[in-house]
Amino acid sequence: MASTSVHPTEQHQPLITSDSDDDEERAYDSDDKVCIAISSSDDEAYSHQDSVPPFSWRKLWRFTGPGFLMCIAFLDPGNLEGDLQAGAIAGCSLLWLLFWATVMGLLIQMLSARLGVATGRHLAELCRDEYPRWARLTLWFMAELALIGADIQEVIGSSIAMRVLSGGLIPLWAGVIITALDCFIFLFLENYGVRKLEAFFGVLIATMAIAFAIMFGEAAPSSEELLYGVLVPQLSSKTIKQAVGVVGCLIMPHNVFLHSALVQSRKININKKGRVREAMNYYTIESSIALFVSFIINVCVTTVFAKGFYGSKEADSIGLENAGQLLQTKYGGRLFPILYIWGIGLLASGQSSTITGTYAGQFIMGGFLNLRLKKWVRAVITRSCAIVPTIIVALCFDTNGSAMDALNEALNVLQSVQIPFALIPLIFLVSKEQIMGSFKIGFLTKVVSWVVVVFLILINGYLLLEFFLAEVKGLLFGSAVCVSLAVYLAFVIYLVLRETSAYTSFRFPLCKT
Repeated sequence: MASTSVHPTEQHQPLITSDSDDDEERAYDSDDKVCIAISSSDDEAYSHQDSVPPFSWRKLWRFTGPGFLMCIAFLDPGNLEGDLQAGAIAGCSLLWLLFWATVMGLLIQMLSARLGVATGRHLAELCRDEYPRWARLTLWFMAELALIGADIQEVIGSSIAMRVLSGGLIPLWAGVIITALDCFIFLFLENYGVRKLEAFFGVLIATMAIAFAIMFGEAAPSSEELLYGVLVPQLSSKTIKQAVGVVGCLIMPHNVFLHSALVQSRKININKKGRVREAMNYYTIESSIALFVSFIINVCVTTVFAKGFYGSKEADSIGLENAGQLLQTKYGGRLFPILYIWGIGLLASGQSSTITGTYAGQFIMGGFLNLRLKKWVRAVITRSCAIVPTIIVALCFDTNGSAMDALNEALNVLQSVQIPFALIPLIFLVSKEQIMGSFKIGFLTKVVSWVVVVFLILINGYLLLEFFLAEVKGLLFGSAVCVSLAVYLAFVIYLVLRETSAYTSFRFPLCKT
């Protein structure tokens, strides 16, 4: 088993203190990081103190970026489809759940950011050192599966948007190939620095916000129903599936890995407690703002479809494939056809999420496997893992809407089953003094975090169970599924019990023999 011996973090030192170690994978090279100091004397101030420097708007601006890249996972095509289906089938009654799911997402992402800031390493790197080889390879495989599932949905979403905006001239498979080339946009922007890349994503998020705000204005939903839906919990037996979808779509396994790496794009002296706490404070503010923006955008999409299709005969059949045309039929558009407004917003969502997926894939692969590959090589490998199955999907499901819906449901299940393999290691790592030093989470935060994680696992477990009850048929296939589930549950139990005294007392006798 990999060593978990006490590092210098017991004296509140980082696990890794050098950015120049060529033997270890790094999220960012030292020269690529954004300087946080706002003056030549800023680094000298508080240099020998543990107190946190005073708040600065200029510093907040320099910390702004990672949270907005992170929030794109809350706005990907899979989430937009969950929003529109929730609105069409449940009206505004699930907006309160969307709000609290976003709050839970903020908690998870802040734990991820805390881990990255305090240790100077991201989640995949720490898992590589924390777990034995078989376990870390399994975690890596699961993370890659989740990423591929998310990427297929995101690429398909972009392709649908291109078909909408081209009036049907660009077939789904051609849109997939065009979207596959976005990794070169990513590489081009990354060569010009982290801030240029973050600005590009800021433009895409702004495009989504403007497009869906225009749709909101065209639909003019009731503000009273919206406010009531956010503040008053409502749930019925008819909307349980949509409720599970709202929660399950927001927490993306690859996004937990991504955020812990993104926060390392800033130059932070992790040997000084005051600087680490300062960074955590700014990232908390920045991530909260970013997820508030994502919440507003999701609300706009949900309420537009609630106003137009709640209680209608089309409600049960709406998906990304036909949403634009149904919107056009319902609302038309006073200044600009709402079909194209929807297409622009969906395209921005798909393009931004596919590029961040490529970004996350680099960190996951490099962190777990400690690969010292050039960025373009890792980007091409990561992109290729998803593009081949996505092209197959596009060719098979181009004209079959019901099959596409079944595929989306299967991909949601695929990502749902990966949730424990990101969240359980995260909670254990941020709780360990050997890893976090004085920045480990407190008892109350730990309890709340475990409650959230257990809730998310149960929610996604319900989705998994419902899917298999509906789809699994035949003795042979059913037996294979049962064996797979048994192995899956055994690994989850291992992750949970690994840090307990019971596991330790069981392991040591085995080691002696």
